[in-house]
Amino acid sequence: MSALFSPFQFRDLAISNRVAVSPMCQYVAIDGKPTSWHLIHLGGLALSGSGMLIMEATAVTPEGRITPGDLGLWDDDTEAALKPVVAAVREHADIALVMQIGHAGRKASSDTPWNGGQMLSEEQGGWQTLAPSALPQKEGEILPQALDAAGLQRLRDAFVDTARRAARLGVDGLELHAAHGYLLHQFLSPIANVRNDEYGGSLENRMRFPLEIFDAVRAVFPAGKPIGVKVSATDWMNDGWDLEQTIAFAQALKERGADWISVSSGGISPLQKITVGPGYQIPFAQAIKQAAGLPVIAVGLITEARQAEEIIASGQADMVALARAMLYDPRWTWHAAAELGASVHAPAPYWRAPPRGKEALFKDTAYGAR
Repeated sequence: MSALFSPFQFRDLAISNRVAVSPMCQYVAIDGKPTSWHLIHLGGLALSGSGMLIMEATAVTPEGRITPGDLGLWDDDTEAALKPVVAAVREHADIALVMQIGHAGRKASSDTPWNGGQMLSEEQGGWQTLAPSALPQKEGEILPQALDAAGLQRLRDAFVDTARRAARLGVDGLELHAAHGYLLHQFLSPIANVRNDEYGGSLENRMRFPLEIFDAVRAVFPAGKPIGVKVSATDWMNDGWDLEQTIAFAQALKERGADWISVSSGGISPLQKITVGPGYQIPFAQAIKQAAGLPVIAVGLITEARQAEEIIASGQADMVALARAMLYDPRWTWHAAAELGASVHAPAPYWRAPPRGKEALFKDTAYGAR
């Protein structure tokens, strides 16, 4: 039996296999609201045969968006706009639907990647950014506003409000975005956080606000539904956030009831020096899994079925999440299952798709494996 296509469980949520679709920002929302693109994009990926679909980073406030085109869930209008997208996935796909929520901090107010991704001024449609400290992401950018006590409380309230709205929408789980140089990662990293109050300085202090956010969200989200956290295991910079600190953070999250850690890296500064290669972040995931005793999701240049199988079978991670590979081949999970002799769920209109000799690919058909 394929390890990659074995089931897994997070609280009450049963996952049919160990393949997840990574959250991938699309940058085409309007005032935080999804468009027909999101319905097509998420609908297609929901039919990939994967066990879990994680929706793109969804901002908890308007100023928490990376770009003006980011998805958001902060008021009745954004909640209402997401409702038909979630309903469509629910109607047609047998997949766990998770929403990643976060705040971009000092990396907000940026242009779309295909337009260069540079920070936007207010004249260009941008806005004042927020951060732990008044330090720019890179030299020459408009300084972010350092969050005071009232600002921190507003953000706690915003994360709670978004979590409640997500629960009303009926998503199966949440993932807090504490990676890639966005706000919660900014609090963790000594490169972005030079505060001299209880939220800066020591590791315990720098972890305080992200842990407060986790506690607040966990308290209002249904107890049977899981919450994971995405982390950057290292800043890839001297004197920055590193694996040892990430393990301490993961251990603290486990004590608070976190259900998984999704292990990425980098993003705090354009000066980072990353060594990239196939599966280059897998050792981070394995180290966190072993030291913290939490399920981990491995990400980063996982592109081949047997590569993913080995990651799961060897115990390096509990799930793998694919992004670019899934965009390039939205049926990646079908093809991986066929290669590994496994089966996946598919809707009835697709039951005739498998080629000769692969009729057992789909679990749902009269002639398929069950």
